[in-house]
Amino acid sequence: MANKISGGVAHKITADIKVALSSDSKALAAWESLTPLARNEWICWATSVKRQETREEHIVRMIKELKQGERRPCCWYGCIHRKDKAVSQSVQNVVLNRLKKR
Repeated sequence: MANKISGGVAHKITADIKVALSSDSKALAAWESLTPLARNEWICWATSVKRQETREEHIVRMIKELKQGERRPCCWYGCIHRKDKAVSQSVQNVVLNRLKKR
């Protein structure tokens, strides 16, 4: 496993993401080329799900999409956990709409 893998802004990189990135040099190079905010969104997207199976699927998809040149998760409205920036009204609306559908 690589010694140091960069994390995000509000989220630290998790062990399972470290393992996945360490096992694929192309994905790791793409990861390290991202901004801390972009890495933060990938971490949040992969880890904010409820089920472990979904989390594993997100990590596999993250590795695949990083290797394809994606810089941010598709259809991700952004991390709502950041403390340095207020959540925009549009993101608040998306979150509320998703909660109503549950």
